[in-house]
Amino acid sequence: MPHTASRYLAEGPRVGIRHFTYEDGDEFTARARESKDLHHPWLFPPDSAEAYAVYAGRLIEDPAKAGFLVCERDGGGIAGFVNVNNIVHGGFRSGALGYGAFAHAAGRGLMREGLDLVVRYAFGPLGLHRLEINVQPGNAASIALARACGFHLEGFSPRMLHIDGAWRDHQRWAITAESVTSG
Repeated sequence: MPHTASRYLAEGPRVGIRHFTYEDGDEFTARARESKDLHHPWLFPPDSAEAYAVYAGRLIEDPAKAGFLVCERDGGGIAGFVNVNNIVHGGFRSGALGYGAFAHAAGRGLMREGLDLVVRYAFGPLGLHRLEINVQPGNAASIALARACGFHLEGFSPRMLHIDGAWRDHQRWAITAESVTSG
C-alpha cells in the first residue's frame, strides 16, 4: 500500500493544522457568521469574502505572520484558527498568538489539541523560542485554553488594544520552547 502525504503540517488524534488558503474563504466566513455570538466582544474574524481575502492575504504573504486552520480530521471542516503574529527572528525568536474556535467546535477540546500542535510547530519548523498570548481578563474561555496548553501568566497591560470601540486591558500569557520540550 503506497504512503500518501498528509495535507496537514501536524496532526493530533482529532485535528490537523494547515495554513490558510484563499480557497478557504467560503467556509471560514460562513463559520465566522455562525459564531458571532460566541466571539463578541472578544474577536471579530472576517465574515465576508472581501474581508477574508485581505485577512488571509496578510497571513499568507507577510513573513511576520503565520496563520493556521484547525481542521477536524473526520471531515468536520474548519474548527477554528490560530495565528502567529509579530514574528521576530534573530535573538528574540518570538511571536504573538491569536486564536478562535468556531461555534460548532467550541467546548469539544479541538482548539486545545490544535493550539498544542501550533505551539509545537512554532517551536520546531518555525524556529521560535517564545510565544505570547494577550487576553482580555473577562475572556474566561481563552484564559482557560492558554492555561491548559501550558502558558503562564506573566503580567497585565492596561489599555493595550483597541477592540470593539474601546481600549481594553489584557493579561499577558507566555510559553517558551524549553517548557514544552521538558514536559
